Amino acid sequence: MKMNATNIRVGQILEFDGDLYRVHWMQHHTPGNLRAMIQTKLKNLKSGTMIEKRFRADERVEKAQLEEKEMEWLYKDGSGYHFMDHSTYEQMTISTEAARDIDHYLIPSAYVSISFYEGQPVSINLPTTVDLVVKETQPGMKRATATASPKPATLETGLVVQVPQFVEVGDKVRVNTETGEYLERV
Repeated sequence: MKMNATNIRVGQILEFDGDLYRVHWMQHHTPGNLRAMIQTKLKNLKSGTMIEKRFRADERVEKAQLEEKEMEWLYKDGSGYHFMDHSTYEQMTISTEAARDIDHYLIPSAYVSISFYEGQPVSINLPTTVDLVVKETQPGMKRATATASPKPATLETGLVVQVPQFVEVGDKVRVNTETGEYLERV
């Protein structure tokens, strides 16, 4: 499906030069009295390489036609990540290369949306936030408030985030999956 370059958004998957690219960053730029352009950083879904691409504002780009399925994460082993479709109970494995940067946000029985292009999985879309249990952190300072200096905390998946002083071992915290930052205690 062709769309105007001004409609490009972060997270979309574009198709050009025979490959699929995920938009990681974009900025609409109008330099003085020159024509407007869209500056982007794109990640090739096959090779994982990042490229910078500039589109004219009036240029037409191809948005990839994807099929989305909600699937449950079962486990990870040497062959990759294993998921199950609850509508058909079909299980599938996605290679570790195709599922980069998701380890720290998946817990058993987590549901994720998987994008398919021509029947092949191309990306795993995590929810915006996940709730994880704090497994290890330093004791909080006495009389510390939420605005006090943060401390590192290791979560159940191995992710290390900076949390406020009042967060203790065993607390459940909400983490933003896009930035990897602590949001709140749940």
